[in-house]
Amino acid sequence: MTFFKKIAVSFIMAAAMAAVSSAAFAEAEGAAVVKAAAEGTVAKIEEAVSLLEKGGDKAEIIKAINDARQLQKEFRYELTERQRQKANDKLRIARQEFENGEVQPAEATLRAALASFKEMLDQYNAAH
Repeated sequence: MTFFKKIAVSFIMAAAMAAVSSAAFAEAEGAAVVKAAAEGTVAKIEEAVSLLEKGGDKAEIIKAINDARQLQKEFRYELTERQRQKANDKLRIARQEFENGEVQPAEATLRAALASFKEMLDQYNAAH
């Protein structure tokens, strides 16, 4: 009987350790995805601003803005969620302004969105 108890206890301990360690790995992977999304979003907005300053192709600028809007969806951090939504609205408005030929307002709106995303990334990095 004691032999079976030892086996049962060993099995339960092994299962508990496996559950805890896999949760820890999943958390690290999730944090990496969020950080990559935040950094990618900032990079794409910087690319769009750079293209706009250089007078780049309209399709390339719109693609960079759309890529940033797709990447920001993965940047989920509870403390900056509302700010992320507002910054995404700025990206949408900047794209519309650019499509309507309003280059100066589009650039200003893009710069505001960039500043907002950089601030969110700094907050995320400080907490992690």
